[in-house]
Amino acid sequence: MTRLHVNLAVEDLAASVAFYTELFAAEPTLLKADYARWMLEDPRVNFAVRTGGGPPGVAHLGLQAEDRTELEAVYERVARAGRPVLDEGETTCCYSRSTKRWVRDPDGVAWEAFLTHTTESRGEHHRHAEQPIATPSARPCCGSPSL
Repeated sequence: MTRLHVNLAVEDLAASVAFYTELFAAEPTLLKADYARWMLEDPRVNFAVRTGGGPPGVAHLGLQAEDRTELEAVYERVARAGRPVLDEGETTCCYSRSTKRWVRDPDGVAWEAFLTHTTESRGEHHRHAEQPIATPSARPCCGSPSL
């Protein structure tokens, strides 16, 4: 079952963590100096907040698959949506190593379709796919690429 992913850019991480911890009645499953993530079951969502990389608000949305088969099914739905797709391949960002593709809805909202392989330390945005996208310094970790 896929999990909805919501990534918000925030100005004050501590205030946002306090607010969302109360709202979700749960502590973050990952907390760093510039990033927090809640992997919730009710509602089933991967909810993340981060500082930097743009103005406060919705940074991007996504669908997180639980395995390769589910990821391929999500990729097929993304392709059928008829919008340009960016295959980012394997990448490390937001404290995780993932395989992902990006698409924008008709109004420009960025959607990420991804499978997380491991959670690790953040570091720079690394790509392992052959298709070039923005250079690592051109977009912050957890930001959506230009499509």
